[in-house]
Amino acid sequence: MKKIIFAVSTLLISAIGFSQKLDNALLWKISGNGLIKPSYLFGTMHITCDATLEANVLAALDATGQLYLEVKMDDPALQAKMMQGALMKDGQKMSQLAAPEDFELVNKFLNENIGMPATLLDAFKPGLISMMIVPKALDCPAESVEMNLMSISTEQGEEMFGLETIEYQLAIFDAIPYKEQMDELVKMAKEGMGEQIKANKELNAIYKSKDLNAISDYIAKEDEIAHSDIMLEGRNKNWIPTIEEAAKAKATFFGIGAAHLAGDKGVIMLLRKKGYKVEAVK
Repeated sequence: MKKIIFAVSTLLISAIGFSQKLDNALLWKISGNGLIKPSYLFGTMHITCDATLEANVLAALDATGQLYLEVKMDDPALQAKMMQGALMKDGQKMSQLAAPEDFELVNKFLNENIGMPATLLDAFKPGLISMMIVPKALDCPAESVEMNLMSISTEQGEEMFGLETIEYQLAIFDAIPYKEQMDELVKMAKEGMGEQIKANKELNAIYKSKDLNAISDYIAKEDEIAHSDIMLEGRNKNWIPTIEEAAKAKATFFGIGAAHLAGDKGVIMLLRKKGYKVEAVK
């Protein structure tokens, strides 16, 4: 269930192959191809134990004039939109997607870990329910890199935008069979929190190493390749025109899940193929 651990509110999922090894870095400078000023690309982990921003990231924020995250997280209607998009289509329910004994196991698991029984969440997309478990798997107070980025941008009086809409993100869970999502939730309940905590500690350690190649290798090792076209590659491709437009208009800081950066179909290589110089900032 490592893909759920790595996915939280916005979707940091899947694995990809590499034809070119990247430097160990989370921060990358985008320049050239007609850009007047450089922009910066930063790989985030959405929920972590330590979201402290390093000096080079703070400098990049100072050097840019606007912030793009995966979604516009300061949208006052964000919570309402999330609730609207959280329900399964056609009146489907989790209790219909699992054997009675498995649903009861999930019911107990959710009650124990998030204080809400599955019976109250029956109409919700199972993948979103799995994400609600992730903060419990940290075994530490949860922190958010994105919230820290937003805080600094707010202090600097900068506008914040999203590379995609929350409606689009939530619709991704309609493209993945609900039964498959429910099977993953049942698997999580059967494994228990100990397995999730162990996996999350390992992923946090890899993230802290700044090794983008290791992030992909780890998830590939766990055989979590399904739906990478939906969860990762398609979104990367969709983001490129928006990244280009924003960077040409103003020096911009882009904060996206670290798994989106590397690989032939990752954002770094897609920008390089467009003619931009994308180099690691150590």
